Amino acid sequence: MKKCDANILFTSSGRRVSLINMFRDYFIDKSMTGKIITADNKNNAPTTFFSDRHYIVSRVTDSKYLNELINICKKENIKLLIPLIDTELTILSKNRKIFEELGVKVLVSSNQLNEIAYDKIETYKFFSENNIITPKVYSDEELNNNDFRFPLLIKPRNGSSSIGVTKVNNLNELLFFKNYIQNAMVQEFVKGEEYTIDVMVDIQGNIKTIVPRLRIETRAGEVSKGVTRKDSSIINAVEDVMKKLPGAVGCITLQCFKKEDGEITFIEINPRFGGGVPLAIKAGANFPKWTIDLIDETVFNKTDLSWQEGLTMLRYDEAVFTEKLEYAN
Repeated sequence: MKKCDANILFTSSGRRVSLINMFRDYFIDKSMTGKIITADNKNNAPTTFFSDRHYIVSRVTDSKYLNELINICKKENIKLLIPLIDTELTILSKNRKIFEELGVKVLVSSNQLNEIAYDKIETYKFFSENNIITPKVYSDEELNNNDFRFPLLIKPRNGSSSIGVTKVNNLNELLFFKNYIQNAMVQEFVKGEEYTIDVMVDIQGNIKTIVPRLRIETRAGEVSKGVTRKDSSIINAVEDVMKKLPGAVGCITLQCFKKEDGEITFIEINPRFGGGVPLAIKAGANFPKWTIDLIDETVFNKTDLSWQEGLTMLRYDEAVFTEKLEYAN
């Protein structure tokens, strides 16, 4: 199979126009003839208008979802499937072999890693058991015994995009939000510079690059302003985390705080492309190339940290105007 024939399917594509356009730019730059296909459960996903073909599929939780993706892969001769939201990572990792039998490489980490990452209690256990510094998560017994200090942070243990993440400053707020937020967990509140780190690894876990991005401003849980930083302390800490992650493949997004005393505290693992990865790509970390290389299971023998430091991203909204969509009255 030639890389020029590498048709790619992005699932749950939603608003990820910048990422898809960067893959398209790589296709054009390398004179590749492959197609970019997108799938989403909405007919008004913005990516609809930036891919070669868009498919409307059922929700990830629907029993029909997997077969719908299989049919798309067959019809479009897909060679690489790239999932873009957390909720589909586990189902795709469990069914990886079905796609491999069709000649489709699924850019997804091991089922074990996806389960660790999706459940934030499991993330906390993983960090703690591997001696990786992370905010303490309080048990109900500790909370009942007042064995904590305010402020605290409450969030859903299976949440995403910072939905439901709430800082609480007193007992009244704690009692209210602990009951109000579904499936809530309570953890230590940490202050410092917040970083998202984009990491690229091959199927053997060899690291190709590590790109820390300082989160200057966020909106709806996704970075809206950020800057690349070659912080050696963060890069070294990330290398240690990556050695311990079970079955990491492709783009892994980590989040951490760097406290005033320099301590690196990890808070989250996302085994997929993060929303701010276009900044890393624009800085020179060639995620599209390295992702396509994994179709042939290329081994990354050398780490590449030649990306540009100090590149700032300021994201803003753009609009698509169309008369093609139909809506029920």
